[in-house]
Amino acid sequence: MQLTENGFMVSAAEAESFTVEVGGQSRTQLVRTLGDAGVQLNAYAEALLAHPMFDDPAGRTLRIVERTVEQLGLPEGAVLSEVFAAARNQGLELCPLVVGPYLRLSLMDQGNAPDSVLSAGRSPAGAIHVASKSVSEDVEYPKGFYLRVVDGQPWLRGYCCDDTYVWAPEQRVAFLLPESE
Repeated sequence: MQLTENGFMVSAAEAESFTVEVGGQSRTQLVRTLGDAGVQLNAYAEALLAHPMFDDPAGRTLRIVERTVEQLGLPEGAVLSEVFAAARNQGLELCPLVVGPYLRLSLMDQGNAPDSVLSAGRSPAGAIHVASKSVSEDVEYPKGFYLRVVDGQPWLRGYCCDDTYVWAPEQRVAFLLPESE
């Protein structure tokens, strides 16, 4: 537990979390907001943004926490199902799919990636993946979003992987911190 400025005790996870306003915009408005902010999209992100989950989602405030795969207790890396299970064991939850674009807009100050390779069949350096439940069993359909800044340009990218792909220990992943009872 840690003491905050206002004297309240919070857990370490809560102290490291941040809030994100999610929803409240139509799909068209959201895509326009991303474009106005200079956010680039890949084809996988565009496919995810076309999903019905983006049909006018209600606005709400969520608490997000970032962990590396290693911080989840997986020092050798792990496949996606193991990463998500380790997060659940730490009391973290998967984010709704709609978190990705709003998190991108909230983290416009994300640091520049150490390389400018956009697609190499591996987890991109400097990326923050948004942990969310897959909306399709098709391994060719994107699993979720990740955030990355390449050469000063913010990106919202979708990614595909199957459950044989091993996520590196240093891979950063954003999870939902459940509301306190």
